[in-house]
Amino acid sequence: MNIETQTTPDPDIINFFPSQPLTRQGSAEFIDRKSLRKSPLAEQLFDIGNIVSIFITSDMISITKAPEADWAELKPLIMAEIMDFFTINASQEIPAGENSDIIQSIQALLDARIRPAVKRDGGDIKFIDFNDGIVTVEMQGSCKGCPYAMRTLKDGVEKILKAYISEVKEVRSSEMSS
Repeated sequence: MNIETQTTPDPDIINFFPSQPLTRQGSAEFIDRKSLRKSPLAEQLFDIGNIVSIFITSDMISITKAPEADWAELKPLIMAEIMDFFTINASQEIPAGENSDIIQSIQALLDARIRPAVKRDGGDIKFIDFNDGIVTVEMQGSCKGCPYAMRTLKDGVEKILKAYISEVKEVRSSEMSS
């Protein structure tokens, strides 16, 4: 199993992207013992220690560590727990979702992996539609009309969405679709 990681502007937060879906739909945040009862994975991760909060979407686990904790020590333990979770739950297949599940996955990836990069350039990206394998988005801010917008869509957005969501065949700008 491959687990990619992504640092964030906050040094106490790292996003983990397993190659398999984590949930059937939606997202969940875990910040206390009471909320942990809903997720065996979150409970295992909190048991490592020095974890302040966990946010799980179908494609990502965002973990906030305690300020005094060291990622060099925590990261391998977290990755091991995620791999163990998938090994133990391998027999429980997650059914291929309907469009609403796919849309939630698309939006989660846009929020976690794409929007931060686009915002660094003074723009934003908005999900418009998913139909017949085609994702339609709208580039906003300084990215709207930018000469590199099409390259960003094809080499960035489309590549990431296709890598994580097999149902995605193409990404188009809403300006192209009009």
